[in-house]
Amino acid sequence: MSTSSSLGVAPAGPLDRFFRITERGSTVGRELRGGLVTFFAMSYIIVLNPLIIGTVADGSGSYIGGDEGLAVARVAAATALVAGLMSILMGLVANFPLALAAGLGLNAVVAFSIAILPDMTWPDAMGLVVIEGLIILLLVLTGFREAVFRAVPKELRTAISVGIGLFIAFIGLVDAGIVRIPASLATPVELGHAGSLAGWPSLVFVLGLLTAIILHLRKVRGALLIAIIGATVLAIVIEGIAQVGGAVNEDGTPNPNGWRLNSPDLPDAWVRVPDFSLLGQFSLLGSLEKIGLVTMVLLVFSLLLADFFDTMGTMVAVGSEGKLLDAEGNPQGTRRILVVDSIAAAAGGAGSVSSNTSYIESAAGVGDGARTGLASVVTGVAFLLATFLAPVVDMVPYEAATPALVVVGFLMMTQVTGVDWKNGEVAIPAFLTIVLMPFTFSITAGMGAGFIAYVVIKVALGKVRAVHPLMWVTAVLFILYFVRGPLQALAG
Repeated sequence: MSTSSSLGVAPAGPLDRFFRITERGSTVGRELRGGLVTFFAMSYIIVLNPLIIGTVADGSGSYIGGDEGLAVARVAAATALVAGLMSILMGLVANFPLALAAGLGLNAVVAFSIAILPDMTWPDAMGLVVIEGLIILLLVLTGFREAVFRAVPKELRTAISVGIGLFIAFIGLVDAGIVRIPASLATPVELGHAGSLAGWPSLVFVLGLLTAIILHLRKVRGALLIAIIGATVLAIVIEGIAQVGGAVNEDGTPNPNGWRLNSPDLPDAWVRVPDFSLLGQFSLLGSLEKIGLVTMVLLVFSLLLADFFDTMGTMVAVGSEGKLLDAEGNPQGTRRILVVDSIAAAAGGAGSVSSNTSYIESAAGVGDGARTGLASVVTGVAFLLATFLAPVVDMVPYEAATPALVVVGFLMMTQVTGVDWKNGEVAIPAFLTIVLMPFTFSITAGMGAGFIAYVVIKVALGKVRAVHPLMWVTAVLFILYFVRGPLQALAG
């Protein structure tokens, strides 16, 4: 890594020195663009998290906050607030271009596996999230989480980055409706609707993707941000003329060729006063009497394991994309990154929005030039503004934002040459890691399969001593994670 002194360029000022912008070969302009690209790539969580957390009644029959009519708006405001504060904290403390928000998958576990249990309440469920975050923070402070990370072979870490690249490209294609579950269920997925692309939203995605690719190849600064803004403007114009509508009509019937998630309509009001009344509504041990200690431990363990390893894969992938890894493949400031991520997990529970975690969409901003924590601060400020400017965020449809994820997926895929594919001992675990992330829609599942396969292969070949002790521990934990369903059933 080149430093400012080796380049003969002095830092331009306090901001430059604090974030080491020049030292990392970046500029303030690149960090601002990268931060905005990351925000647009992950801003969907402001809309999606409320649809998961705010539309499900808990075991007592109550919606979060106690008012069904206000639940969605309250979750949206709290989601943006916590994401903003935690992303800023990551930028200031860890100086790493990694943004955080409520974790998809984790929020579904909280909503559909925990909160709906008999007699459970939303504050009880969020209390379990806070406990999980505090446990992870303890594991970081004791050095255990970082030690596990460093025990993972370098080629497996490379495979994690590649697998996440395919995963986020797949997320982009699915969110935009380019890849869908067919109505006939004859195959797991298909191209577009009924095997073909149709409708204005698909055209916006294709044009946005081609624009992002061409601008990237021509090395245009801010390529991904330009593509997102351009596609959004095009979508607004199309919607104004063609009145495409959303993916679901007002009468509840499907509209296969409609906009996914957000419809690019000009808002009636550009500012909305946020309601933060959900903050602090959690009960740390309220679930103990209702579900028992054993079930409580299993639920916390499920949340903890997903959080524990997802962030490891994400920070390696983002660091690799930005050339922010050391000679051993470790991100700069690993301990600080993990501390902030752990605090964010607990903060998500305290804010009633479920565990907050590092977002792989941060790679979109890094792909557009971000190299420092300033980009995370910019993303965080954008989230804070979004608590008031939610109608503006709602104008950006999936079809305009997701092309950036596909391009970044390609960039991360190029690391696949870092795996020795002629050495089956590492190639097979790497292969399982790479393919199972998109196939199972889970970073944790891909990592678990790769880790277990690596240990089993080494043992079968009589190379037990080649396996780091912490890899044994990790493999056992992943086995427990994969069979947590039967274990929960046994626990009643």
